[in-house]
Amino acid sequence: MVQNTRISLANEQRESGRQQVFDSIRQAGRIARIDIARETNVSPATVTAITSELMSAGLIEEFTPEVERKGAKRGRPRVALKVRGDAHLIAGIKISDRSATVILVDFEGNTLGEYDEPVPGPIMSPEELVRLVGQSLEGASASIGKTLADISGVGLGLAGLINANKNFVHWSPSLDARNVELGKMLDAHLPFPVFMDNDANLVAKAEQLFGDGRHVSDFIVITIEQGVGMGIVIDDQIYRGERGCGAEFGHTKVQLDGALCRCGQRGCLEAYVGDYALLREANIRGEGSAQDDLAVLYSRAKTGDAMAQSIFDRAGRMFAMGLANVINIFDPELLILSGEQMAFDFLYADAVLDRVKASVVQVDAALPEIKVHKWGDLMWAKGAAAYAMEGVTALTIRQLAANAS
Repeated sequence: MVQNTRISLANEQRESGRQQVFDSIRQAGRIARIDIARETNVSPATVTAITSELMSAGLIEEFTPEVERKGAKRGRPRVALKVRGDAHLIAGIKISDRSATVILVDFEGNTLGEYDEPVPGPIMSPEELVRLVGQSLEGASASIGKTLADISGVGLGLAGLINANKNFVHWSPSLDARNVELGKMLDAHLPFPVFMDNDANLVAKAEQLFGDGRHVSDFIVITIEQGVGMGIVIDDQIYRGERGCGAEFGHTKVQLDGALCRCGQRGCLEAYVGDYALLREANIRGEGSAQDDLAVLYSRAKTGDAMAQSIFDRAGRMFAMGLANVINIFDPELLILSGEQMAFDFLYADAVLDRVKASVVQVDAALPEIKVHKWGDLMWAKGAAAYAMEGVTALTIRQLAANAS
């Protein structure tokens, strides 16, 4: 028993070392073995052994920079290592109320293809969603001359309460059922692993790898579309909570027994700020004319319509209260506002930010920086693809450890 425990611990340490070395290569883009050893505090001999394994597994390759190749006069040029782009084809999908947006990337994260598939409706059965994912991936792969068999893994971003570790959906506004084993259903339908997460977490992943969150250890992303989401990065890791239900900013309460939220509860921030909430309020206050376009409603507010102005003013006040609470709880280095509603400035107008500043605990230090990033569905999908890249990497490294034991 003691011997088995020691072997298991040694395998875990080797797996962790492989992951650490690979992560340093991906983060650097191009890096020499000696620099990996310096950054990871792993011995040069161990780095050499690990990188040899990673090369044998097809995850990385050697690369001689063109400058050094041309400038070298004698001796062997300094060789760097990089992730092998053609090692895997990865897909990322963002499900919205209008479409399934797919991005296909190589293992370095370079975009190879983009694709949109209309959804059968804003609310689907789990079976309809599974078919939608399959159809979307087939269309996306065919668009670049590939098939499903060429894909190594897919990341799926879905609004709602998602347990990413179990690929389990507690609740999603896109589904007509609760407590769905969606991961198992997708695994039975697709020939590759699926890595699922709340879509706001995947925006945080995209910001971390490709956007304003690069080189920032602690930051928060607030997403505003049909609903309101939040992705939290602490010490370079996404925080999800014990059940995968953490960071549900849109379902924090801002009004006792207030407006009805689509989650079924009342008084949620989302019920005052989300697209559907603003349009619902316009319909309630309207004079018999249906309001179904946020841009039209916003245009009316800008041209002096008092009813439209009051709707956006209340949304701004509620949002400011929520942002101040987030800053008071987490004190992040950076706060990023992302999503389609960033096309309209009513949530980050000076008056809203002034309310935030007035409600934050006052200390003799600068407030967190607040940035606005107007990403569309494609970048959300790229965050899903990045999540799948991490998952495929972990599975491959785990298999290396199993073969070595």
